Amino acid sequence: MWYFKLFAVLLTCVLLLGQVDGSPLPELSVAKRMKRMTPFWRGVSLRPIGASCRDDSECITKLCRKRRCSLSVAQE
Repeated sequence: MWYFKLFAVLLTCVLLLGQVDGSPLPELSVAKRMKRMTPFWRGVSLRPIGASCRDDSECITKLCRKRRCSLSVAQE
């Protein structure tokens, strides 16, 4: 008869262990680093005059004014 008691205890333990979930680890916000472009891709990906841009390095003329690649320093 002690077999039934042992079986019942083991079955209960297995069922209880199946219900336990580990708490998820908090995700650490890691600052994402911008990808560096090789000189080849930097030259290939330069934008033409009038294209949208964020900084001077994106334009073929190296002049980004009002978020557009410009031909001259002062726009009229």
